[in-house]
Amino acid sequence: MLRCLGSKFVLSTFLALAALALPGSSQAKFRVLYTFKGGSDGSGPVASLIRDAAGNLYGTTEYGGTSGFGTVFRFAPDGTETVLYSFAGGEDGAYPAAALIMDGSGNFYGTTVGGGNGGCEGEGCGTVFKLAPDGTETVLHAFAGGSDGSGPAAGLIMDISGDLYGTTAAGGGTGCYSYGCGTVFKLAPDGAETVLYAFQGGSDGGNPSAGLIADKSGNLYGTTQYGGTGGIVSAGTVFEVTPDGQEKVLWDFCSKDSCEDGEFPVAGLIRDKAGNLYGTTTWGGIVGTAFKLAPDGTLATLHGFTDDPDGANPFGGLVMDKAGNLYGTTESGGKECGDYGSSCGIVFRIAPDGTETVLHAFRKGKGDGILPQAGLVKDGRGNLYGTTPTLTWHSGGGTIFEITP
Repeated sequence: MLRCLGSKFVLSTFLALAALALPGSSQAKFRVLYTFKGGSDGSGPVASLIRDAAGNLYGTTEYGGTSGFGTVFRFAPDGTETVLYSFAGGEDGAYPAAALIMDGSGNFYGTTVGGGNGGCEGEGCGTVFKLAPDGTETVLHAFAGGSDGSGPAAGLIMDISGDLYGTTAAGGGTGCYSYGCGTVFKLAPDGAETVLYAFQGGSDGGNPSAGLIADKSGNLYGTTQYGGTGGIVSAGTVFEVTPDGQEKVLWDFCSKDSCEDGEFPVAGLIRDKAGNLYGTTTWGGIVGTAFKLAPDGTLATLHGFTDDPDGANPFGGLVMDKAGNLYGTTESGGKECGDYGSSCGIVFRIAPDGTETVLHAFRKGKGDGILPQAGLVKDGRGNLYGTTPTLTWHSGGGTIFEITP
């Protein structure tokens, strides 16, 4: 039950059409860099990758490894995959479902949804961990499942003092069933945790499953998957939390007379130099949106996804290039490819004028993977890198891929 609150699946109703830019197609070059075998090398990469100056890619798999509880891995430019750490599923954590960050000394920091202690129905309530370059893992904080939060499904950010900031999908306020509505937390280098804000599940939002970004003043920005004023559906929020723990809802999805602005944002945000926030919703607008939220509180839908051929249900966040183009993935949509007449997802580009281009449509049986749930990372030449969590509907494994737009 607990891990369901941190997962990337939502339900909603089918809604009316929005005014949409017509999608195009591209001859982008796509190649699979690595295919996970689903065993000791890891299985189910559902998070975005990070990249170092030497071109190595780093990430997590939610499952697999020597004990089946997930891994931290490195993928080198020569095509070699190395498991840096396999989680044992106990005090060290279990099921890492978020991206990593890396400090200047080569230490990695991340979260696990489960493990850490015996709470949360015996599965553990999740951890924040540090992984040293020599492979030594240290649990910086084990969540207890109460007021301090539980089920961290998102990655972290770090300030210049070494403090870490993140979210938990559950714990905190008790208004969201018995598991809580989630938190925004700060973790000091000595391991002391401070809950900056505990969501109540009402107009303030509830159950954040995405990470945070920060501005120069230390204000934190993120999304909640649920909550809001509940106009038609309590369909999530964009929020700001100040350094002293004051929360402000910047946008309340589906609070007007329709849900064309989107529903259920699962991914985090990016921010441009002008202070505009960009993100995705997994539903609404038909089957998901990409949006821009201006500093004055005005929200613009950049693209409303329609399923075929332009994709559906974007669970991952966005990345922007110097020209203002946005890139991302949708977990479904595109061309029919599944056992149940379902679709396998796409990689897309949205131009500043709102035109969407499908850079790649995943197809079952082609070996490129299906159902991408994570955002992309971009290198200095504009190449994009991402993951798929599986090869077929029930095969496990997954892929690392590269796209040259």
